[in-house]
Amino acid sequence: MPSSTSPRGWASLLALLGVAIGLNLRDLSAAAGLPIPRLPMPFGGSLLDNLLAVLTAVLLAALLKPRDLPLADSLGLRWHGARGPVLVLLATLPCWIGLAALGRLDTAPAPLTLLMLAFVFPLAEEILYRGLGFIFLVRVLHWPAWLAALPQALMFGAVHWLGAGGLDGGATALQILALIIVGGLAFAWLNHLDRLTLWSGLALHISLNLAWNLFILDEAMALDWKVTALRLAAVAMAVLTLACWLRPPAQAAR
Repeated sequence: MPSSTSPRGWASLLALLGVAIGLNLRDLSAAAGLPIPRLPMPFGGSLLDNLLAVLTAVLLAALLKPRDLPLADSLGLRWHGARGPVLVLLATLPCWIGLAALGRLDTAPAPLTLLMLAFVFPLAEEILYRGLGFIFLVRVLHWPAWLAALPQALMFGAVHWLGAGGLDGGATALQILALIIVGGLAFAWLNHLDRLTLWSGLALHISLNLAWNLFILDEAMALDWKVTALRLAAVAMAVLTLACWLRPPAQAAR
């Protein structure tokens, strides 16, 4: 990790600060007495939170990256082919089958709910946490990949832990915290394996969220060990599949 007194150190601190506050800008603004109203539509507050998070990531990356590096590359947005994402999606099929066996398919899902929870919000989270919080640190600021994966995963887990009630959420919130941290590490490592691009981690994120919202589980079953094991197995299979079938080029992080 660069020294905090070096230019790269200051850039690292700014990037990590952006990751930490990106999804909480409206809360911070409200605490400062400057509330930002939600968008006048369903999911308006959450959608605006996620749009502000993406804007934060894009602006900080544009400010801190070298001039000769395209913005898309600095955040891992360049498309390098479908092989990685397709392999990840195939690795999640057993999880889908298991959830189908444990629950029942929602035959009339709300399209807007699926769009937001399974596609829009995961994309925004990936750009903020893995784009700015991982790929930018590795590609632009030359952090070791294993080290860059840690802070974004912890912050990703913390925001979901707070959403689950924080200290008031008890053991359930702690279980969610642990699962989300594991997910954040896995998403980052998939992106590392797929040449520092977001798309393989996003494929896993979308697939797990989509399955979670398409299959109806009893409340007691939602965090049952069987369901947790299915989700963790999908994460492990995705990482192992890419590790076996894809090898990141030696120059990818340079």
